[in-house]
Amino acid sequence: MTARMDARFAALKCADRPALVTFIMGGDPDMATFADILAGLPAAGADIIELGMAFSDPMADGPGVQIAGLRALKAGINLKKLLGAVAEFRRADTETPMVLMGYYNPIYIYGVDAFLADAKAAGVDGLIVVDLPPEEDAELCLPALKAGLNFIRLATPTTDDKRLPKVLSNTSGFVYYVSMTGVTGGELADTDAVGEAVGRIKAHTHVPVCVGFGIKSEQDAATIGRHADGVVVGTAIVNTVAENLTDGRGTDKTIGAVHGLVGALARGVKRART
Repeated sequence: MTARMDARFAALKCADRPALVTFIMGGDPDMATFADILAGLPAAGADIIELGMAFSDPMADGPGVQIAGLRALKAGINLKKLLGAVAEFRRADTETPMVLMGYYNPIYIYGVDAFLADAKAAGVDGLIVVDLPPEEDAELCLPALKAGLNFIRLATPTTDDKRLPKVLSNTSGFVYYVSMTGVTGGELADTDAVGEAVGRIKAHTHVPVCVGFGIKSEQDAATIGRHADGVVVGTAIVNTVAENLTDGRGTDKTIGAVHGLVGALARGVKRART
């Protein structure tokens, strides 16, 4: 783990509560509104921040995240601007872990070595690249680890005990357990099954296990947080952005709505184990 990620999970373990991991799409709905949303996430209750790297062919994303990515691309986002936003965030916040999530194509075009160097310099802590399986670790995972960045892997309900050790190899920061099959934005899965899956993964690793997909409310966060080391929320947040635009533009209403939802989710994780 990077020092920031390590310190955050250690502090949360002492507090006996899960992390709230919030996903927003980089550059959505425009760079200025995105910057204000990002800047206010820690105070609203986010423990770890995932930033989506907008891509034109996001095969694992549901409609809400896809549309958020298209808004961001239309507003002019690219990886260089996204890393600039991370660097700006770091001027005020040196403690909140930040993870970039997306697909390999934009990183490949940027250039792996240049991207890793720039990401590290900007203050990125880790990467989630959903279309690079463990068999392709030499492509990005191993260089990222060498550069001092966490490489966070996804596990799913179809990841059986035979496959799991391969998935967990070279995984650091946390394991992202996807609570359902399919794309982002579905309904919350059977919580008992999620608890069993988290326990099964923990039998194979000491890396924290965070659960995402389908978590939309304070109660969802509290329920999933009983089992997991972290609760990941993305679609509910990007949908809140979409529902609070004025003539397609971001306003103070957009920012306030996102921070309000994050505050409610934070209340959920704080009572998850009480």
